[in-house]
Amino acid sequence: MAEINLVEAVNLALAHELARDEAVVLLGEDIGANGGVFRATAGLQQRFGAGRVVDTPLAETAIVGTAIGMAAMGLRPVAEIQFSGFLYPAIDHLVNHAARLRNRTRGRLACPLVVRTPCGGGIHAPEHHSESPEAMLAHTPGLRVVMPSSPARAYGLLLAAIRDPDPVMFLEPTRMYRLFRQEVVDDGEALPLDVCFTLRGGTDLTLVSWGAMLHETQAAADVLAAEGISAEVIDVATLKPLDLPTILESVARTGRCVIVHEAARTAGLGAEIAASLAEEGLYSLLAPVQRVTGYDTVMPLSRLEYQYLPSVERIVAAARKTLEAS
Repeated sequence: MAEINLVEAVNLALAHELARDEAVVLLGEDIGANGGVFRATAGLQQRFGAGRVVDTPLAETAIVGTAIGMAAMGLRPVAEIQFSGFLYPAIDHLVNHAARLRNRTRGRLACPLVVRTPCGGGIHAPEHHSESPEAMLAHTPGLRVVMPSSPARAYGLLLAAIRDPDPVMFLEPTRMYRLFRQEVVDDGEALPLDVCFTLRGGTDLTLVSWGAMLHETQAAADVLAAEGISAEVIDVATLKPLDLPTILESVARTGRCVIVHEAARTAGLGAEIAASLAEEGLYSLLAPVQRVTGYDTVMPLSRLEYQYLPSVERIVAAARKTLEAS
């Protein structure tokens, strides 16, 4: 069992599926000879050949359009978009074709497609390299949206995404790529999609987050624990469809909820979770739901990046506010 980081876990999962299933094909800009901009595909073209790890032109529309055609004809393509800020030229294909193919053909054709893309801030990159587009993607019927928060989660969820018969947007938090290492067994065991993971139990409040923000959220839970406050931490992991029952069950026990995400506040997924709690869990709440989010601005350049990203201090302050309200 080896300790690896998140980007190495992505590579491990891709290699496992390439070896297991001849229908799996990777395509993207510089993923072959250069191993990708973050080296997530390093060594895979040398191992599996240029016919299965395909270097493409810089043309996101063509990458995703080609991948949809491959998927419709029985392959299992995994397309890489170098940064989520470059995803927008492919939105037409994703919304109008990938997400609708099964419905349009009344089930005659499926679209077992994975689109991988790095997302989020914290790496001192320009703003179009620091996007958090999960809410926009989750609003599209027919797309599943997944975001791992650790190497083990990345390995297991990517295996599940590749094996899924429908399109999956697999958003990889760049800040987590090399942040820490974790033991990951290359055993081909997929993790379940469409479920939240409870990372730590608690009785006083529920902290809900996903992706890179789990790092700050767990650190905030540690700060609160030192003050005698027991916080349950939930990793949403699959953002669409949302495993609301797990969140409702937790809030029924704790009575309080703080939702943390780095995407902009307005119409973010935190608002969807808060609205769902109001609809289905209002009588469990002892205090209003709090959201700790990015701001309704473009991600600033590197000097102000961490002013934008939710901090441990902001999460702890929101948690204390819920406790003061009851």
